Amino acid sequence: MRTADGLRLAGWYVRSHNGAAVISYPTREGKLPQARMLARHGYGVLLLDARGYDGSQGDPNLFGWDDTKDLDAAVAWLRKQPDVRGGRVGGIGFSVGGEMMLQAAAENTGLRAVVSDGAGFRSVREELLRGPRGWFTSLPEQAVQSTALAVMGGTAPPPSLKDLVPRIAPRHVFFIYAGHGAGGEEYNRDYYAAAGAPKALWKISEADHTGGYQARPREYERRVAGFFDTALLEKK
Repeated sequence: MRTADGLRLAGWYVRSHNGAAVISYPTREGKLPQARMLARHGYGVLLLDARGYDGSQGDPNLFGWDDTKDLDAAVAWLRKQPDVRGGRVGGIGFSVGGEMMLQAAAENTGLRAVVSDGAGFRSVREELLRGPRGWFTSLPEQAVQSTALAVMGGTAPPPSLKDLVPRIAPRHVFFIYAGHGAGGEEYNRDYYAAAGAPKALWKISEADHTGGYQARPREYERRVAGFFDTALLEKK
């Protein structure tokens, strides 16, 4: 598929058997067990390589600052597929992909429901959520890092996720984070508090970063598949 800024993206697609499809982001090979799980429940699954990675064109950005165009292209492509009915498109993102999925859903109403697994901080704007306790510790480091990424990548830091997530409602959003996660996963409590309904939050205490499916496979399948069943399949 091709993005609005002219990049060709690579992906794999398993066709839908229930009329709905889910984008898995940001790589084709990173989360195959979760993709197979969704396919077992009848969902079409589009596993997409982010720009600049694996088979996709473009320049990479470690924090995915300019990647919502990738997800916009994926949504547009899925909505044209004959096996996807009524624009029933959702997304599941992991780590940086989870952060980008939240931003994309805030900006693109074509995403009917999104799961963000392992989102954390991506710029100095999220670090401000720490309040005074972070002003003299991590905030200066993140400010330098954000400035360096902006200069090298030619892209300004994106808005704070806390400011973006309220725009997702009344579409569905599900925040998942690990007890032993990467930096900033505790911010999911802030994102959840800022989001509008319908919304869900799940901390998997014993899991490592984006390792919830491995830690609790049956519960993860029940919760995530059930979330998409409610958001994408139930008649409104």
